[in-house]
Amino acid sequence: MPPHVTVGMDESPESLAAALWAAEEASLLDVPLHLIHVEEWPVTAEVPVLSAESLVERYETLLRATADRVRDDRPGLDVTTEMARGRAPAELTAAANEAEVTVLGSRGLGGVVGFLIGSVSLAVVGRARRPVVLVRSGSASSGAGSGDPGSGSGSGSGIVLGVDIEQPCDPLLAFAFGEAARRDEELRIVHSWSPSPAYGYTVILDPGVGSGLGRKATEGLAEMVRPWRSKFPAVRVTEQAVVGPAAAALVDASRSAGLLVVGRRSRRSPVGPHLGHVAHAAIHHSPAPVAVVPFE
Repeated sequence: MPPHVTVGMDESPESLAAALWAAEEASLLDVPLHLIHVEEWPVTAEVPVLSAESLVERYETLLRATADRVRDDRPGLDVTTEMARGRAPAELTAAANEAEVTVLGSRGLGGVVGFLIGSVSLAVVGRARRPVVLVRSGSASSGAGSGDPGSGSGSGSGIVLGVDIEQPCDPLLAFAFGEAARRDEELRIVHSWSPSPAYGYTVILDPGVGSGLGRKATEGLAEMVRPWRSKFPAVRVTEQAVVGPAAAALVDASRSAGLLVVGRRSRRSPVGPHLGHVAHAAIHHSPAPVAVVPFE
């Protein structure tokens, strides 16, 4: 299949927000948009055959209606639809592995700012070999939004990227810089650091030690970003090395952002999909869409 952006569809408002966000992404990448709904198969004995057929018709109608909505909003965008059968986590992960980007909807926790990420989304985010973006209905999005409550657009702007200067993460940097360049958005790169326990009370007793560690973190971040600044000279970049837990720093930074980008190390776990605590916190608590990018 040629390069494309994929959206996992259901009947939720978050799914529509994901489709509209993905349509913008597909337009920016100049690739088709692929809408997919997975019909859980085999159907259990408790579900009558006629009911199952009715559900298929309902979701086919949903796919057609969403495709029409996207085509109306973005004339000229190539939109395809697919009804797949199987286990949703496996089918969506396989689809994600063939896409440039996959977009899924995530439901907010009532009045609490955060994501309710179901087992399907968690499996896809934890296993996909390509970037996956999670979008809430009414959350902030990159680019100029229409203000439509279902569009996922809001007041946030700019892209926040979380990095660890101790780990090479070129795929993460490439994704964030590419998004910033296509969207003509500012890219804010955040690295969070904390003194090693080996320093004990030294940092408290001697402030010079702490400032030295902070300077080292700032210099390390600048060194990591420097070649990417050269590759994307038009992107406006700010760098920030902050003291404290990375998850809290990124969630706080995302409150005014249009997109938060975090990484996930590609490693197998005997107990299922693995997300580091930073990515886990980001996808549950960021008010902005979150892109999870796997890297070695």
